[in-house]
Amino acid sequence: MLEDHMAAANPITPRIGQQPGPPTPPAPWPDAYPQGYAVVDVETTGLARDDRIISAAVYQLDAQGEFQDRWYTLVNPQRDPGPVWIHGLTSEVLSDAPLFPEIVPELSRRLAGRVLVAHNAMFDWSMIAREYARARAEAPVERRLCTIALSKELRLPLPNHKLESLAAHYGVVQEQAHHALDDARVLAEAFRPSLRRAARENLRLPLLTCQPLTEWTDTPAPRQHTGSASYRPGTWRPSRKRPACPYPNPGRYEAGGRLVQGMRVAFSGDTSVDRELLEDRAVEAGLHVATSLSRLTSLLVTNDPDAQTSKTAKARSFGTVVIDEAAFMQLLQDVAPASG
Repeated sequence: MLEDHMAAANPITPRIGQQPGPPTPPAPWPDAYPQGYAVVDVETTGLARDDRIISAAVYQLDAQGEFQDRWYTLVNPQRDPGPVWIHGLTSEVLSDAPLFPEIVPELSRRLAGRVLVAHNAMFDWSMIAREYARARAEAPVERRLCTIALSKELRLPLPNHKLESLAAHYGVVQEQAHHALDDARVLAEAFRPSLRRAARENLRLPLLTCQPLTEWTDTPAPRQHTGSASYRPGTWRPSRKRPACPYPNPGRYEAGGRLVQGMRVAFSGDTSVDRELLEDRAVEAGLHVATSLSRLTSLLVTNDPDAQTSKTAKARSFGTVVIDEAAFMQLLQDVAPASG
């Protein structure tokens, strides 16, 4: 079995169910909540769109957050393993590991029919979706839930949105940080009380639709210095140098109107469509993708308009229209040409 083989490479005895939390799920349980969850963590060769998964772990939880099963595997990326000083997985350790296409059947079985749960789910889902696309397969994931977004919905008094802060809030002991199996265990233990609190308060879970990658690119991103200073998990998306927008900025977007070529569009938070593909579609339509928000920004796209982020706060102060991803995708279908 993959799990037995990989466990020998990294001896770790994850424990779940021993940490504090509500002893029984609240009643009544919200009918609209999902019937099962797959808590996922992946370690990767880096943070760019061409990086590869080198280990993956899945904790299966039932509808009320109770532990059902766990699974872990290493993955041979067929390339340099990246920041070994972080994840500890060397080329020698990974040389005998299965390739990603070889783990697709088992991983799919553990994801199917469940909501994918991850800390910064946009990153984990993007990495998984790209690996499935490379394997000419489709991940059986319809929805995902980001525990960062859930902690915001619950207004947890966290100093930041790191996994260790969420774990400390619930008294969950982290045994081996940056080991996919232990990170998944920690997240599963922290997710359970969060889920039950959300159920008690009958909160809407911040679920997002997962769109499989049917169009994708694997063009290597420019690499900088490979020392530890260049690996910043808080800003995992690499900056992308795009050609300058050929159209002048016509000003702010007016609610209910059409987008116009040259408008400056900024994005914030998690998106259902891979963020880079979403940005590519905006550029192809003649829009200017802005990495920050200013008084010149025409429109802010976010699926979490109530989040207290710097971009949403600035948008409110500037009077910039804020719309969600679905509305933006509709507007992209009919972008007005630039005047002149």
